[in-house]
Amino acid sequence: MKKFLEFFNLKRKFKEKKLKYQSYTQEHKKYLKKIESEKWIIRLIQVLILVAIFVIWELFTMWGILDPFFVSSPSRMIETVRKLYVSGELFMHIGITLYETVIGFILATAIGYLLAVLLWWSDKLKKVLEPYIVVLNSLPKIALGPLIIIWVGAGTKAIIVMCILICVIITTLSLLGSFLSCDKDKILLMRSMNAKKYQIFFKLIVPNSMPDFISVLKINVGMSWIGTIMGEYLVSKAGLGYLIVYGGTVFKLDLVMTSTVILCLLAGGMYFIISRIEAHFKK
Repeated sequence: MKKFLEFFNLKRKFKEKKLKYQSYTQEHKKYLKKIESEKWIIRLIQVLILVAIFVIWELFTMWGILDPFFVSSPSRMIETVRKLYVSGELFMHIGITLYETVIGFILATAIGYLLAVLLWWSDKLKKVLEPYIVVLNSLPKIALGPLIIIWVGAGTKAIIVMCILICVIITTLSLLGSFLSCDKDKILLMRSMNAKKYQIFFKLIVPNSMPDFISVLKINVGMSWIGTIMGEYLVSKAGLGYLIVYGGTVFKLDLVMTSTVILCLLAGGMYFIISRIEAHFKK
């Protein structure tokens, strides 16, 4: 009888724990569903804001509140896109600017990362070069435009070099700061376990700096587009920057506004890709 009662009590406790676990599971599902619904609501609001801006813009130009000659309008920009597409220029200009930006973005990030690693690896090298890096960061890169053209020629190479110059110093300084901010006690613990410097870097510094690296990628998305367009202002014969310069020169402001909106869309697409990478690492 006693064993029967013990078995009965164990069975009852098991059922209670099971019900409690199911309750927690349901609450957790509700919580996740709430978070997901909030994400969709935020995205919907973002889309609605964008749609509202273009609708108001179009209405204001139709009613004469804004002069479409100076600010264009969504309908005129759509017509400009159609003309560029029919002439075969649209994807040619987009492709050139996108190629220059992506190459500059990748090279600047890689070079900046390697420089940050070198400066972290050698404290003496960091102390010697850090003032020069800070000074170079404050130098207006547009002032180097004529020199870049002389060094590498007028064309795609000059534009990519300009893009790299805009991004590389920021990448180096940001990642170096992230490397140096790693917990000193953890580094000391690994050293006490006879860890080599490369082991400390790959097993501690790199994982610790990953959130900052993602932030640097997000910053470089914007900076790489700035560098590319700046380079295209100087030397290009094709690309979205060239269309903006050409449109401003001949007062085709529809072309200027259309190219600017396309640039925003492309930059948004690159930012979305970086956000997906960030979400992957968070998981």
